[in-house]
Amino acid sequence: MAQHVKILAVLHIVFSALGILAGIIALLVFGGLAGLIHVSDIYPSEQNFFGSALLGSIGGLIFLFILALSLPGLIGGIGLLQFKPWARILMIVISALDLMGFPFHTALGIYGLWVLLNRDTERLFLAQPLQPANLPPPL
Repeated sequence: MAQHVKILAVLHIVFSALGILAGIIALLVFGGLAGLIHVSDIYPSEQNFFGSALLGSIGGLIFLFILALSLPGLIGGIGLLQFKPWARILMIVISALDLMGFPFHTALGIYGLWVLLNRDTERLFLAQPLQPANLPPPL
């Protein structure tokens, strides 16, 4: 099951990175359009200024929205690679939410729930790190 956890982690990291990239592209497109409107004005007016500011704001809001959706998957995927117990819980929640995104996120959510709710996977995350025998136990 450790291999499935790693595959799931990499898939979430890739999907999250693609989401963040899409947000950056949206930010650049809307910001570029706002800049074009502002620069191309022969007769500057208050209406054109607000139009370009509105376009830039829309791009920023889209970026923040996509970042808020993608960042937990990226953080959780990195935590899964390190077999952190908190990452398993976070990714169970994210996998359940992924079920709503048809078709790719639904498949990822089903796979994630299958992997993370498995008894063998649960044992992987509950395993305590081994202490060397020659060191005294911590106080």
